[in-house]
Amino acid sequence: MRSSVALILLLCLTACGLLPEQVDETKSWSASKLYSEAKSNLNEGSYEKAIKLYEKLEARYPYGRYAQQAQVEIAYAYYKDKDVASAIAAADRFIKLHPNHPSVDYAYYLKGLANFNDDLGVLGKITSSVTGQDMTERDPKSSRESFDAFRDLVTRFPTSKYTPDSIERMNYLVNALASHEVHVARYYMKRGAYVAAANRCQYALTTYPRAPANEEGLLLLVQAYDKLGMTDLRNDAERVMKTNFPDSKYLTGKVDRSAPWWQIWNLN
Repeated sequence: MRSSVALILLLCLTACGLLPEQVDETKSWSASKLYSEAKSNLNEGSYEKAIKLYEKLEARYPYGRYAQQAQVEIAYAYYKDKDVASAIAAADRFIKLHPNHPSVDYAYYLKGLANFNDDLGVLGKITSSVTGQDMTERDPKSSRESFDAFRDLVTRFPTSKYTPDSIERMNYLVNALASHEVHVARYYMKRGAYVAAANRCQYALTTYPRAPANEEGLLLLVQAYDKLGMTDLRNDAERVMKTNFPDSKYLTGKVDRSAPWWQIWNLN
């Protein structure tokens, strides 16, 4: 029995020795060759192949323009391959290593895009209805980080070609983040947690003062203070709402006025 086992092991070892070694065809490639092949794969949508070639390029030729370009393009390859964490890490690395590089504005933009698309729709009603997940269970961390990246780009590179689009996305994110806070406030109102609801509304109003979502946030704030019996604060919130949203549907809607407007509008 032992001799049989030994024979099998010997045959296996012999067979392994007969197998040809895998040859790396890129071993003799120059930096320009590695870069051009990686770029071709990237353009063709072969992101995994592109990433591997970019990694080889940087490992073999760590200095020079090809290595620098590979560092920013690998971030894009990760982004297109939907590897958000790696895309952000690669963008951060490029920003740290090359703060004055001509493409550093693109690295900020790419970082913002990766976070933006990672959380896109998560804060929206469509995704919430499809997934059935309560928005209060979500941490809008990606949206905040996306906003920060776009803000850095706009602040540091106001003339960048990526700045106009970044500003538009920032405007979207501001209202998305404010909407999240207002949604959480509504969640607390339904459960009778009026102090928590008021705090959420105050945070949204203070942090995102120009967000359209604050129209509902002010309504909830008035309702929360009314429930808490804080008449002065309720009246102050009402004045702010009438000043900032004089044409609000909550103020001008054709509804029964036998009760105060903030009691009539019970948002479900």
